[in-house]
Amino acid sequence: MRSPLTALHVVQPGDGGVARVVTDVIAAQLDLGMRVAVACPPGTPLALAAGARGAEVHPWRAGREPGPRLVAESRRVAALVDLVRPDLVHAHSAKAGLAARIAVRGRIPTVYQPHAWSFEAVDGVTGALARRWERWAARWTDRVICVSEAERRRGEHAGVRAPWSVIHNGVDARRFTAGPGRAAARAALGLPPTAPLVVCVGRLCRQKGQDVLLDAWPAVLARVPDARLVLVGDGPEAEALRTAAAGLCVPAAAPGVGLAPAAGLSPGTGPGPRAAAGPRTEPGPGPRTAAAAGTATASRTTAAPCGAADRTVTFAGAVTDTAPWYRAADLVVQPSRWEGMALAPLEAMAGGRPVLLTDVDGARESLPPGQEAHCLVRPDDPAALADALTALLRRPVLREALGRRAQQHVLRRFDVRRANAALADVYREVTAAPRHRHELGEPISQ
Repeated sequence: MRSPLTALHVVQPGDGGVARVVTDVIAAQLDLGMRVAVACPPGTPLALAAGARGAEVHPWRAGREPGPRLVAESRRVAALVDLVRPDLVHAHSAKAGLAARIAVRGRIPTVYQPHAWSFEAVDGVTGALARRWERWAARWTDRVICVSEAERRRGEHAGVRAPWSVIHNGVDARRFTAGPGRAAARAALGLPPTAPLVVCVGRLCRQKGQDVLLDAWPAVLARVPDARLVLVGDGPEAEALRTAAAGLCVPAAAPGVGLAPAAGLSPGTGPGPRAAAGPRTEPGPGPRTAAAAGTATASRTTAAPCGAADRTVTFAGAVTDTAPWYRAADLVVQPSRWEGMALAPLEAMAGGRPVLLTDVDGARESLPPGQEAHCLVRPDDPAALADALTALLRRPVLREALGRRAQQHVLRRFDVRRANAALADVYREVTAAPRHRHELGEPISQ
């Protein structure tokens, strides 16, 4: 009888969207009877979740950035390969892809999944080095898995030549379609029951663009004074973002802003006791697309006297379950500077919530057709983001319609079982292929 396939996942980071994707993959592979080992930073959400599901978890104390420890980190991966003796190594994100491919060098089948290209995060010499490394390491890669066609095209444009598969991120819809409604979710979280609520879920870092969202927020308050914003997550930019939130200004003429803290939404802390806030249901003008949005909004807010805008923003911190926050939201926003395909918007849409995204890799592919005019803006553009947020917050009927269609779209196209079945096909293909280095690769549809 043939022994079950053994996969070694090498992962850095051990938190955020990458960790959630890998956790779902591990669970599916264990259900298939595979032997699954995971090398990741100890004590992280991924390490805890993988162990709870029955995977073999091996501590891999690797930092996020390349540096002097890279040699030792690669040697640790090589030692784990000798210990686990996997049929296949699956490296997730740039740092793990770097260390794992140096360690393995094509000796066993190797799958690499960038989860957004490293050279998107840096400019200049560092960016050029990152592109050069990705091109060079492709020789040790049996398959590159991209989570969107846009991510694949970006890799090809950068000169990465390898066999490709595109497998969209998937979500376990059952986690987000079941559960209490918006009112019950807000009550449980201590959030105002009727205030227009925008939620942003993601690691607090430059990639996710929460600083752009905070820059846009005063212009939103100028037109929707009772709006509230919750940032869910933690990360290296947490303190800088809290400082930025504390210094936010809005026009003094905006009624109701700065008179009292929003109940449950004090800056820098999680929600506290809730209190009612006035509803905003009046219709407003249609949304402005990124191309039409101007810069007058941002200039108005910085020139005017200040109110207490920071009292409308809360930092919820890292949470083990994001679903209640999506349920509580009127609108979920993801103002990223770059992505492969962000997971949080798929989760929000699975729960029936409309999303507002920046036009980065994977965003257009994740949205239902026809929602781009309402739900897509340029990255790094606070004025365009503020205009789109305002338009959606002023139109509750439109939001509900967008959310219903988004939910149907995700259930049809982004089910996690579909993604995991496609990944299982890739594993079978690369482990069955003869062991020789690939030449130029063509995209392989999944």
